Amino acid sequence: MEKCRPKTILAGDIGGTKTRLAVFSSWAGLNAPMAEATFPSRDYPSLEVIVQLFLSRVDTPVHHAIFGVAGPVVNGQAKITNLPWVLEETALADTLELSSVHLLNDLMALACAVPLLKTDDLHTLNNGQVIPGGVIAVVAPGTGLGEAYLTWDGDGYEAHPSEGGHTDFAPTNAQQVEMLLHLLDQYDHVSMERICSGMGLPHIYAYLKETGQEKEPNWLSQQLASVDDPTPVIVAAALDMNRPCRLCQVTLETFIAILGAEAGNMALKVMATGGVYLGGGILPRILPVLKQGALMDAFRRKGRMSKLMDDIPVHVILNPKAAILGAAWYGVTHACHSTSL
Repeated sequence: MEKCRPKTILAGDIGGTKTRLAVFSSWAGLNAPMAEATFPSRDYPSLEVIVQLFLSRVDTPVHHAIFGVAGPVVNGQAKITNLPWVLEETALADTLELSSVHLLNDLMALACAVPLLKTDDLHTLNNGQVIPGGVIAVVAPGTGLGEAYLTWDGDGYEAHPSEGGHTDFAPTNAQQVEMLLHLLDQYDHVSMERICSGMGLPHIYAYLKETGQEKEPNWLSQQLASVDDPTPVIVAAALDMNRPCRLCQVTLETFIAILGAEAGNMALKVMATGGVYLGGGILPRILPVLKQGALMDAFRRKGRMSKLMDDIPVHVILNPKAAILGAAWYGVTHACHSTSL
């Protein structure tokens, strides 16, 4: 395989909030990118503009690219779920003057990185008992909610995409049932992503506020009025021990309970005896709250399957570059097996 690998590869993690790009050398390995940069996705009209800007700053010639994108990839095409970008492999290759471009779902890219992660890249919430060769599930709340899984083929793990984040929101207690009914007055379909993601946190917050369950302090009202994205403000206020906001704390507690239940759902659906890996940009920031146990309580609460759930390892991915690492790995290792690379 070494003879047919490209010398360098451009890898990208294309999300609704951030676009990460990096150039890797297949000869030097994937741990040390030759160049890398992060761009705010919404500040640019297209991926092509971002890539052209990035490559103009890179001295190393690049001929091949692989992008993990936030959305389903069908026949080499993708519509970014939370951006007005439509991507197509051949058009991207032509515009960027590259020999080839390959698109894959961003959670599939993250899943590709899981076997490469080291101990320092993870925080374990439940040790469980790994079954060698068992299926691995990946659930990642970021701007949206991504899901994927890996299966063992005898020689290694193979990643598979999923759009499970767009399945129906399934409430697990009376408060969540009321929240679902509240949201159904506003939306025809209430998905897991609409609740369990960066864009979902404000929905939980608004429900608690509008139904009078918790009061919004004036100082927080002023902060929220001055920002376009309320999620970082809500999370920061929930974690602020000097000026605690009960509304934000309950919002975060509700989010964590829903995430734990959904991670458990994914584990059951694919029988994730190899473990569940939780990714995305939100979780490392709220790690102190996750350690308190509410997520695992919701994860385990599966009736007759509770003992099975207790045996499944659960880890939080701490490495913010895991998805781009997985995209690069996929590009390098599949170079000999793909006509587009």
